[in-house]
Amino acid sequence: MKTRGKKIVREATALGRVSEKNRVGVRGEAGSAQATETEATRRVVPSMATPAQPAYPLTRSVRRPGLFQKHALALLLAFLAAGWLLRDSSPQATGVTYGTSPNQSLNLTHDWSFAIHPLHNPAKLARTYQPLLDTLRLPAPTDRLLAEPSRDYAAYEEKIAAQLPDFLLPNPWQALQAMEQGYRVIAMAGRREDFRGLIITRRDRGLRDLAQLRGQVVAYPSPTALAACIMPQWMMHEHGLDVLHDLRNRFVGSQHSAIMHAYLGEAAAGVTWPPPWLNFQAEYPLEAAELEVAWETPPLINNAVMAHRRVPDNLAKRVAEELGALSETEPGRRLLADINTNDFYPATDADYEPARAFVARFEAEVRPVKDGKGAP
Repeated sequence: MKTRGKKIVREATALGRVSEKNRVGVRGEAGSAQATETEATRRVVPSMATPAQPAYPLTRSVRRPGLFQKHALALLLAFLAAGWLLRDSSPQATGVTYGTSPNQSLNLTHDWSFAIHPLHNPAKLARTYQPLLDTLRLPAPTDRLLAEPSRDYAAYEEKIAAQLPDFLLPNPWQALQAMEQGYRVIAMAGRREDFRGLIITRRDRGLRDLAQLRGQVVAYPSPTALAACIMPQWMMHEHGLDVLHDLRNRFVGSQHSAIMHAYLGEAAAGVTWPPPWLNFQAEYPLEAAELEVAWETPPLINNAVMAHRRVPDNLAKRVAEELGALSETEPGRRLLADINTNDFYPATDADYEPARAFVARFEAEVRPVKDGKGAP
């Protein structure tokens, strides 16, 4: 340890000599060099009792700012002062502001889902209904309605049970279920007389009596499709058929598929209702020409437009008013034609009580609806 301490002293002494010479130059002969050595050694060598001090040479050399540094510092201070004054006096500079209306510059939107029961496949349904929804003028410019399709009736009804969509366009039976989940009727889509079931057959089958369907395959979109299943099955029941045992009921998921089953001969009859049949005739005229409406049911009440209780009253009211006004303009009538609906009409929950009475009678005499037991 002593040897290491002497070495540090010798190195510090040597460094001190160099540092001192660099600072003041050569002061003289041997006497002044000896004085410099003594002074440097005294200032550089660290005390063994204070290890926190650095063990490297320090000198008194302090570099004073030159003329350039002084001018640069003054210029920087001037810029800072000018910027501070401009900030305080500029009318464009504002802090946090508070108001009673939303900041439109944020361009925030509130999307409200509008779920339509499976009239078509999901892509076609969104393509036909979204332009109509886009034309509706809503209370707030940030509100927007989005068409929400479903792959089939079961998926749609699961959404209703979970209260997921904000708005609905269900069939009357689904509307009755939705009322139990917090939805209310705000309009009716189409005329009452247009809501009827159609039983489609191939012309070359020559079916003229419902009794001829006994033992045959009959295709439906879903066991819960009111016009395209429940009402036709009621008519068959009234004509003496045991729906659960005399027919081979097949549920194929969509209106289009039910019609195609009849066209391809995979079913003796396909059951649907007017809008999908009109759409099929427009898109597939050659295939439609080989089919015919063999039977149709009496009408009931048309599909509902519904809003969930979480939807503000002013928004629900505006949607109903805007839908009802579509038939007043030529662009609106074209949009209605695209969805095969002539108009939207005012309606409430009470208007669907006839549908409730009809379903109650059907379930009492034919089969349950809710659990979908429509096939043997």
